[in-house]
Amino acid sequence: MQSPVNWALLGLVIERPSYAYELAQRFEHAYRGALSLSSISHVYTALGTLTRRSLIEEVPGTRAGRQPKPRYRATAKGVEDYREWLVSQVHEDRRRQRLFVLQLAALTRNPEAALEIIARYEQACLEEAGKIPIPSRDRAPVDAGSDLIARLLSEEHRLAVGSKLSWVEYARREFKALANVRASRR
Repeated sequence: MQSPVNWALLGLVIERPSYAYELAQRFEHAYRGALSLSSISHVYTALGTLTRRSLIEEVPGTRAGRQPKPRYRATAKGVEDYREWLVSQVHEDRRRQRLFVLQLAALTRNPEAALEIIARYEQACLEEAGKIPIPSRDRAPVDAGSDLIARLLSEEHRLAVGSKLSWVEYARREFKALANVRASRR
């Protein structure tokens, strides 16, 4: 299963059994800015996929009433697969960064162009750094879970941007050295 939306919805079902419309609302609140649903029908499609893969199941007895709203809960397989998928994201992040570096390497014959890309990449990183929210520990927590998530996101963001900026300095030095070597050969 490749869809990050499907995995996100599975995570929400693991957190709390829900019906489709409630999942859509929780999704919009939980993943605002990080993931988006194309429409409410996306949730129904995802629930079908998750059910067929035995990652979720309908809670028995929830189809009663005039407008039945089946609730879904995670299966043991769903919880285990979700855990495995979360860990696999480390490899996906590394793959994306590795791909960027390999694509930048296409400019080794034109180090000035690579330096321009590095400068733009640095600017994008600095813009990202400016968006890092700094959660306050001084106020009383409204929701301990939400406060923890805010702190974890902030710290992950800060460390990731810092790491990228360190890499930018290294890449800049390397491409400047390459540019100097190429210039001395002319």
